[in-house]
Amino acid sequence: MSTLTLAVTDSATMLRRNLRHLIRYPAMAVSVLGMPIILLLLFVYVFGGTLGAGLHGTRGYVNYLAPGIIVIAVSSVCVPTAVAVNVDMTEGIINRFRTMAIARVSVLTGHVVGSVIQALLSTALVIGVAVLAGFRPTAGPQEWVAAFAVLAMIAFAMTWVSVALGLVARTPANASNLPLPLWFLPFLGSAFVPADSMSAGLRWFAEYQPFTPMIETLRGLLLGTGIGDQALIAAAWCAGLALAGYLGAKVVYNRGGR
Repeated sequence: MSTLTLAVTDSATMLRRNLRHLIRYPAMAVSVLGMPIILLLLFVYVFGGTLGAGLHGTRGYVNYLAPGIIVIAVSSVCVPTAVAVNVDMTEGIINRFRTMAIARVSVLTGHVVGSVIQALLSTALVIGVAVLAGFRPTAGPQEWVAAFAVLAMIAFAMTWVSVALGLVARTPANASNLPLPLWFLPFLGSAFVPADSMSAGLRWFAEYQPFTPMIETLRGLLLGTGIGDQALIAAAWCAGLALAGYLGAKVVYNRGGR
């Protein structure tokens, strides 16, 4: 059996392990899923009338808001991923795996793939709630496929960064705090209001941070608005973040931890 085949087989085993943990201990997953849904309902039914004044009322604001909340739902998996990796590291489970005849990359790959699956399932549920709240996407089948590809790309990048953060954190509590900036960045982007409605300094930050092009790409795919070069910029950010996370995680993992 080739090295690649062994790596794929071992990664599938680690993926099953992580999915079983998710099923047995769903509290973290439920809390992560609950926050985007709460934000969606809060901004639609409490703030939607005011914030939607320039976006064709509450219904127009639901359509504007939903893609941003969907991206927030994807980035929300950063925290449980970092915590799960850190628990494996601090409790010695990874050290046990090192003594076994398994591909070294499979341990981290199992976490990454499992988190991407969790992110996509979470976004599907958030989209369902958004539709019930009045979200009316105009995307056809091809646009939906492209939208989920974009979400998978974002989840992949955020997950690798989270894996690296989980490996460098000293405790699970610390690991739960390190990814919070990734979760908070969409709030300083175009998730809730257009970037051009912000003050000059904040507008500059919103336009050049990674989440705004991701949100605008998803918004364009689901609602038919112009995307321009946002998709290319979003892909570049995702590739850069995924590469940085992967290389950082590899270095820390190979040297045995922090």
